[in-house]
Amino acid sequence: MIKLTGVKKSFRLPGEGKLPILSVPEWEVGEGGQLALTGPSGSGKSTLLHLLCGVLAPDEGEITVDGVPLHAQSQAQRDRFRSEKVGIIFQDFHLMASLTARQNVELALPVSMAKSRRRELAAQWFERVGLADRMNHLPGQLSRGQQQRVAMIRALIRSPKIVLADEPTGSLDRETAEDVMRLLLELTASENATLLVVTHDLELAAGFRTRTHIGELNEWYAPKEAVRPADGPGRNPALPAETAEARQVPGWKGEKLG
Repeated sequence: MIKLTGVKKSFRLPGEGKLPILSVPEWEVGEGGQLALTGPSGSGKSTLLHLLCGVLAPDEGEITVDGVPLHAQSQAQRDRFRSEKVGIIFQDFHLMASLTARQNVELALPVSMAKSRRRELAAQWFERVGLADRMNHLPGQLSRGQQQRVAMIRALIRSPKIVLADEPTGSLDRETAEDVMRLLLELTASENATLLVVTHDLELAAGFRTRTHIGELNEWYAPKEAVRPADGPGRNPALPAETAEARQVPGWKGEKLG
């Protein structure tokens, strides 16, 4: 599903030259995989998501997602790829305040789709996430957890092949965050969508069968304080101590990191 080979990305700063952000020699994620990517701010996690959805193009290397060589695509081609095959979930929801929850979701559907079909499909998804009685409410009339569920519907309603979530529970309380993450895992699994979640929350990351610290991928990642983790294939010899500090979350299947 996802394959990166020799990918590098830097940003040019006015008067300061290039700032190296990401260097991934090789990385693959299989179809239907569910992966939590952890690491501190500024370590290249969001840049990686932007490369995978085609917002950014790599300076070097190859990025293939669902058989599409994004590194060889024009901006217009990458935009089309993103609209057709990628669902994106943000920390801050990005719902339009003047539209109802249902109308926000329907914005993600093709304009060519019949109005009756749009409403039918939206109603099915609101039922799946337990918000059937809230779909005609404005975002301001919903709790933050409910708003994030609406944002999840918007990302999933077109049955994308890949779902990218950037700190999707970062603004939620602990109980709500756990509920939202469980639901996201269940929904993407039922749709056989590949899920990649960026998070600082090691407790929530522990609920994923696959967890990766950005230091295991990014050759340019340089933590200020590092510890040597247990030996294993693909492990960076120096990763932050946070990698080994995840605690078990009741009811979750994940194991401790490290």
